[in-house]
Amino acid sequence: MTRLTDDGQKGTQPDMHTPPVVSPQAWETALQQLLVKEKDLTRARDALAAERRRMPWMAVETAYGFEGPAGRESLLDLFDGRRQLIVYRAFFEPGVFGWPDHACRGCSMVADQVAHVAHLNARDTTLVFASRAPQSDIARLKARMGWEMPWYTLTDSFDADFGVDEWHGTNVFYRDGDRVFRTYFVNNRGDEQMGSTWNYLDITPLGRQEVWEDSPEGYPKTPTYKWWNWHDSYVANAMPDEKWVEVSNAGEAVFRNQPASAKP
Repeated sequence: MTRLTDDGQKGTQPDMHTPPVVSPQAWETALQQLLVKEKDLTRARDALAAERRRMPWMAVETAYGFEGPAGRESLLDLFDGRRQLIVYRAFFEPGVFGWPDHACRGCSMVADQVAHVAHLNARDTTLVFASRAPQSDIARLKARMGWEMPWYTLTDSFDADFGVDEWHGTNVFYRDGDRVFRTYFVNNRGDEQMGSTWNYLDITPLGRQEVWEDSPEGYPKTPTYKWWNWHDSYVANAMPDEKWVEVSNAGEAVFRNQPASAKP
């Protein structure tokens, strides 16, 4: 396989064993064969998310405290009035590589991947980051890196109690009135895929809350696609936009008419 060197000249990389180059027809055949396995993976991922929504909950009895931009906050406060809370433990504090200019490189990559939180908020879900750095340092870091997610300062044993005192991790909580429950936890390579709206919703107890999902009886569900909006246009408890419903219905009709082999 040839490649271009830094000076634009052709060079070779003899140790790189690349796949064969084939005709368009052979390439399309190979793609369709791979899609069968990819669709199996999608269905398995959906089934795993459905099982995750049926995991038992653990009551949180300790009154944990955090520092935020507005001062002292409780774990309940972090929900910001929503039913679901996702807390990512990011390492930004004295002793972490990069301090005081940067957070941990891995945690920073996670932060760079986070989609606009308005889409999560529209599904009754709040995402926050938490570290042991003071709020003044967190504000400085967020401004430098262009991060906008809420970011709190840990003040007690929350990180140790929830498995994130020595390594990054994502905890998920559910609020029922004033009661808080831990519903899920993921770290290591499971953590590295976080960032998209869908991956975050798939680890919550309520899921994406769309009609196609396999969820326990009575869980909230709305028509697929219809709740989507521009991130600066969500309005609490607003009905779906009629024009968007029309557009998405047309898209779904096209999808339904596709052959089964083209569907997930």
